[in-house]
Amino acid sequence: MRIMFLGKAPNGDRAYDRSHVVQLIKSYGSPGTEIDLANPEPFAGSQIGALTGRQSKLNGLDHMVGAGAIIQKALWAAENGYDVVVQSNTFDPGVDGGRMVCTIPIIGPFRTSVHVASILADRIGIVVPLASHVPLVWRMLRSVGMKDHVVDIRAHGIYGSDISERKEEITGVTLKVIEGLVRDGAEAIIPLGGALIPYIVDPADLEAQSGVQVLNIAQLSIKFAETCVNMGLKQSGFTYPLADLTSADFA
Repeated sequence: MRIMFLGKAPNGDRAYDRSHVVQLIKSYGSPGTEIDLANPEPFAGSQIGALTGRQSKLNGLDHMVGAGAIIQKALWAAENGYDVVVQSNTFDPGVDGGRMVCTIPIIGPFRTSVHVASILADRIGIVVPLASHVPLVWRMLRSVGMKDHVVDIRAHGIYGSDISERKEEITGVTLKVIEGLVRDGAEAIIPLGGALIPYIVDPADLEAQSGVQVLNIAQLSIKFAETCVNMGLKQSGFTYPLADLTSADFA
């Protein structure tokens, strides 16, 4: 089985330059599963993510700007022997569009984790990096009909180019956010923002210290992708009518 774990920024995300991240993602696969980390081709507006990130105003605009390039790369994966594409970004950029052009499953970690969490618990708490992510995630929840399952969405407020050096701070602040969500009724936690969790902070450590289930949505998405391939599952053609396009049509 071949999985493409697809980022949103061209030429790779800074986190992906660290060998331990590559090893971590590959470790989530089952024996016999090949996982390739990949990124879209360069596109106009690719600097938007870095610019809004430096302002701590990541609001989903960069996901919209890069959607076409992400969709093109997903279609390229389908054309070149991959069995499934998993979007690495936890806010699912390009996932719906990829499903409109690909015959292989296109898996988004946000939608996957929210539905799995709703099977395991009645009330979900979501942790995001920045306050600007909060309205974005509420819109996403409404779009998939899962808003009523969520107690609240709260930000820990940490982001920046030095996050790899702030593991203890990220852990401590995130634990306080999780504890507040649990006090208000959350029974399972979804941490969004994969560059921080799980790449820097292990969700298992947060779970052990908080006493509430904290999902590793990167691992969960890869395992769900394997299940889809093994069982022959993919997105419905009624939900996502398939356009007859090639990746070259996006150039």
